[in-house]
Amino acid sequence: MANELISNMTGPRTAAYSASGMNFGYPEGVLVTDLVPEHIKHMIHPHWTNFPPVNPMWHYLLGIIYLLLGAISIFGNGMVLLLFLKNRNLRTPANFLVANLAFSDLCMMLSQFPFFAYNCFNGGVWMFSPFLCELYACLGSITGLCSIWSLAFISFDRYNVIVKGVSAAPLTKGKAMMFILFSWTYAIGWSLPPFFGWGKYIPEGILDSCSFDYLSRDFNLRSFGICIFIFDYCIPLFIIVCAYVFIVKAIIAHEKAMRDQAKKMNVTNLRSNAEANAQSAEVRIAKVAMTNVALWLICWTPYASVVVQGLFFDQSTITPIVSMLPALLAKSASVYNPIIYAINHPKFRLALLKQMPGFCIHEEEDKSSGADTKSTETGKA
Repeated sequence: MANELISNMTGPRTAAYSASGMNFGYPEGVLVTDLVPEHIKHMIHPHWTNFPPVNPMWHYLLGIIYLLLGAISIFGNGMVLLLFLKNRNLRTPANFLVANLAFSDLCMMLSQFPFFAYNCFNGGVWMFSPFLCELYACLGSITGLCSIWSLAFISFDRYNVIVKGVSAAPLTKGKAMMFILFSWTYAIGWSLPPFFGWGKYIPEGILDSCSFDYLSRDFNLRSFGICIFIFDYCIPLFIIVCAYVFIVKAIIAHEKAMRDQAKKMNVTNLRSNAEANAQSAEVRIAKVAMTNVALWLICWTPYASVVVQGLFFDQSTITPIVSMLPALLAKSASVYNPIIYAINHPKFRLALLKQMPGFCIHEEEDKSSGADTKSTETGKA
């Protein structure tokens, strides 16, 4: 299929090379745009005409990686949603946010990996229509932004419970649904403007996927890219970082106060066993959430860096692979979230143990009404 694509879409030089039976590279002088179908050539940014096609093995490698990520993500997020729907005790306000995160991550992979994998194994360029390119990029934007804001609200809820404690206004199901509605509305609101003239969706990198144009520097496209960076990366990042800085400070201060008080009273520990278990659960949940956020930062920051470089700095180092790998890493965030929640969250582990005992999950039920209950059942009626 790849050889047929090359023969049909390129000049005699590349066709002759393909006929020679060599499939692991291209002759000197061939550009990545030489392999693009005519019906989408008008969408290709001139920046990509500076680079030769990547070795075809990159397409196969990325296609295999995406198939694995897609399978793991769909299974993991599907499992979280199944546990949420089949276990009444998991349907708490805070876990509505968790379920929304799993749903947006699931939608991300279902809308992205089939197209990407198909292109990787069928010539390594965008094989579908220009409209599907724009729709692919738009759906990736909607689901990615919704996941980002879901994590921001989860972080805020953890801050509200752990830092403010009993003085905090409880998270009700109504508030949780408002947060979810905001996440989707906000994500859709920032993803539709390219269809109405502000911003643009185009093929990117090795040209088998599409994203918004962060390479053009006219006022229209650059202003859209700047706004996306500020309102959809910097602001949620600020919320997440602030929430967990205060969480860590609160836990450290509380532990120090308990040690100081125990020292004054000449005892080793002021807590009963039940209180100690509850405190341990609280710290455990904070660690789980912080790990989740840290992985999200690792996944999204490289792509944000490429966008900023494209908007303001030297674009010559943004090669097809340099732009493609951060984009792939960003989408891999949908893989980590369900793994972290399913494996480390006590109540999800209990539900998984009961629902799927073959997973060899071991978790003892905590009958205390400590921090774990507050954190996962905030505002329970």
